[in-house]
Amino acid sequence: MDKPLAYRMMPQSIEEYVGQEHIIGKDKMLYRMIKADRLSSIILWGPPGCGKTSLAKVIATTTKNKFRKINAVTAGVSDIKSIVAETENFMLNPTGKVILFIDEIHRFNKLQQDALLPYVENGTIILIGATTENPYFEVNKALISRSTVFKLEMLKKEDIFKILKNTLNNTEKGLGSYSVNISDENLMYLANLSGGDVRTALNGLEIAVISTDMEADGSINITKEIIDESIQKKAIQFDKNGDSHYENISAFIKSMRGSDVNATMLYLARAIYAGEDPMFLARRIAICASEDVGLANSNALVVANAAMQAVHQIGMPEARIILAHAACYVAKSPKSNSAYLAINKALDDVEHNDTGTIPMHIRNAPVEDMRNQAYGVGYKYPHDYPNHWVEQQYMPDVIKDKEYYIKDETEEF
Repeated sequence: MDKPLAYRMMPQSIEEYVGQEHIIGKDKMLYRMIKADRLSSIILWGPPGCGKTSLAKVIATTTKNKFRKINAVTAGVSDIKSIVAETENFMLNPTGKVILFIDEIHRFNKLQQDALLPYVENGTIILIGATTENPYFEVNKALISRSTVFKLEMLKKEDIFKILKNTLNNTEKGLGSYSVNISDENLMYLANLSGGDVRTALNGLEIAVISTDMEADGSINITKEIIDESIQKKAIQFDKNGDSHYENISAFIKSMRGSDVNATMLYLARAIYAGEDPMFLARRIAICASEDVGLANSNALVVANAAMQAVHQIGMPEARIILAHAACYVAKSPKSNSAYLAINKALDDVEHNDTGTIPMHIRNAPVEDMRNQAYGVGYKYPHDYPNHWVEQQYMPDVIKDKEYYIKDETEEF
């Protein structure tokens, strides 16, 4: 048992596979394809530790076709050509087909991905690509069009609990040969701490077992404190440069916009915990204060801007309080996007339509000769009139009746 527990506990058959029922459930498409050994090219997209490699291993043990595995970090075009040459050699591979599993396929550059295309298209290579990144952005569109993309979700804690339980009972590959005492409550605690990553959970369990002294009777007692020490910090599915970054920040902004303070705090906490740049968060709060709160509570922008300055001057960890203050204020404020809509309409008009010329009476006339050409002539200074307002035309003639701004009933004035 020199190999890590997470490797040893990889499922060997589709029946051993736990989780992802939405794609691998008994009557689902991928299940049928694997069982019938009629797999076509697929892309497995999901967060770390959700079972992409395990699913590939299940396919490897099920298919009658030759199965090869490469990692996009270390492999190149020459590796692809070598695999193709071997596959096309009837003596080495009578079927003339190979299932090629490429881990981290998003790390293949365009040249490497293009090298796969003709062989995927003619069926020589049945591609299984695994990626944590959005394949629609990171993988060649031609490859995507020739593959079926399956989105794997973060494993549920109940799934991870089941895998951990199986591991403790498995004497051949797991920890069944140890006399481990751990309550279901603590096992579920470990499953929850793993943040949906089964590899993290199995690594944590292995460390807990092998680093804990045996009792006099040969048993190993795993407590909550031992679990905490074995994992150290709860894992969360968040990559500052990946999809989870954009998904979390999107949820954060939409929660502020939707006035859900609790959800706002949750997504802010996830971002802070994962090490998100606090100034990035402060900027997003300021944008939301203007875009979504706007004229319904103009003070929201003042608060957000003050928070941004304070975050810059103070830094973490105290900046978390300032971010929470501003985010709560924005979330709780009444909402209006009238200013956001107004500038967007005006910009669209400027880009696509004739917006005419500026009326002469509101043009600047810095020299007398320009006044002789009607620059500024007829302008009415509003402060010379009651209530500091006078009716006059400001819009160009061709769009003089156009309205960009429409007052929202939530606005202050």
